[in-house]
Amino acid sequence: MSDQLNAAPLPVDENQLMQERREKLKALRQQQAQGQGVAFPNDFKPTHQADALFAAYDVKTAEELVTLAVGVKLAGRMMLKRVMGKASFCTLQDASLGETGGRIQIYVKKDDVGDALYSAFKHWDLGDIVAAEGTVFKTRTGELSIHATHVRLLTKSLRPMPDKFHGIADQEMKYRQRYLDLMMDETTRRRFVARSKAVAAMRAFMVQHGFLEVETPMLQTIPGGANARPFSTHHNALDQSMYLRIAPELFLKRLIVGGFDRVFEINRNFRNEGISVRHNPEFTMMEFYAAYWNYLDLMDFTESLVRDAALQATGSLQLQYGGKHVDLEKPFERLTIVEAIAKHTGAGAHVQDAEWLRHALRKLGLSDAKHQISSRSLTSLQVMYFEETVEEKLWQPTFICQHPVEISPLARASDTNPEVTERFELYITGREFGNGFSELNDAEDQAARFQSQVTAKDGGDDEAMFYDHDFVCALEYGMPPTGGCGIGIDRLMMLLTDSPSIRDIILFPALRREKP
Repeated sequence: MSDQLNAAPLPVDENQLMQERREKLKALRQQQAQGQGVAFPNDFKPTHQADALFAAYDVKTAEELVTLAVGVKLAGRMMLKRVMGKASFCTLQDASLGETGGRIQIYVKKDDVGDALYSAFKHWDLGDIVAAEGTVFKTRTGELSIHATHVRLLTKSLRPMPDKFHGIADQEMKYRQRYLDLMMDETTRRRFVARSKAVAAMRAFMVQHGFLEVETPMLQTIPGGANARPFSTHHNALDQSMYLRIAPELFLKRLIVGGFDRVFEINRNFRNEGISVRHNPEFTMMEFYAAYWNYLDLMDFTESLVRDAALQATGSLQLQYGGKHVDLEKPFERLTIVEAIAKHTGAGAHVQDAEWLRHALRKLGLSDAKHQISSRSLTSLQVMYFEETVEEKLWQPTFICQHPVEISPLARASDTNPEVTERFELYITGREFGNGFSELNDAEDQAARFQSQVTAKDGGDDEAMFYDHDFVCALEYGMPPTGGCGIGIDRLMMLLTDSPSIRDIILFPALRREKP
């Protein structure tokens, strides 16, 4: 007998808990059938939220609140409940955040709400959506609360919530059931609020600087604007293959041809590539194009844009990412690929020696069969060596300039060195955040570059671009000198929210489908 008394409690059967909740809902439906209320009412209108109440009244004394007698109506999910005979407390969580995470305590007393309602309240479950009406007051411990004169069940929760002390331990469950993650984790809610603020700030920044927001096709007959493998589908009515866009670039430049001097789009792109902490097949970018700008103008503007987004989202230009400091206040460093290799490696003069670079890349594990090291040009080898040895060292904001023509099919070649382009990539925390360049507006040169891409695709490069005849046609009408840039919003949000994985800042990231 003593062994039974001292045994650990048996785990609660979740199916049993769900069945008990369904029985409670069944009783509500029966009451509704008898004309006694509504199981899922939709006529309650909150007048207040928790954060605003704390901001306005937490500074008041208990005596001042009694004198003010502030009446409120609010609603939220019941996260905690303490039943104590004729008086009980519960905590509701609404959509506000503030210093309290959107939570406020409700005091429910039997004498104030009546026997029947108090008895019903005692049987409501954590996770239920509850409405409360009453007056603001402070408890003996000084906690701002609502003294309820009426409470009401708005939505019956049929599934028990995760343990309130441990939340969701399974990281994949947080991604797969984001609604639970948001419900239980205040940090997650704040992260996505910060993302929203940053995107809104970026949009406002663009408009303030004379850019027109536009929308271009997500379903395209020719995927272009980047080197990537597209997702493909079939349009039944048109009886033709279609592709989800990999970038909006070629359509945005068509608009520059058409006479809009400054355009931008905050867009969803799709690339049929691997998934990692930095890559999601569906991701958000902002691309913008300005007539009569070059890549130097773009770097100045991009630097200002990133700073503004950081200030709006975090209130600071001094950030922490992964426990290391990131300074967005200092001017962003600008280096060519060759200069970056010289600064961050011991290559020295060998950076100009193609055979030395080939040998060094093979030592790093790259093979001729997979990476065609033997046939690459010097500039291409420099890029590969940069990617293998330098990228991860670029922790502070750095623009890397002068990328080879052969890997930049849409960028304008340099007038002083025709082997490289007027192009930059922005690196922060060892990751690429943006890509911009002086746009190629020579129609004949663009046609030749497209043809080179077709040759590469025929040779087995499934990320090479298609030949876009209509885009060449648009250039033949004449596009003014133009600068264009794309900024990865997801990666920027990782930085601004100190998130280690891109899945942390995408509400519903791509996941392998669960087996039934």
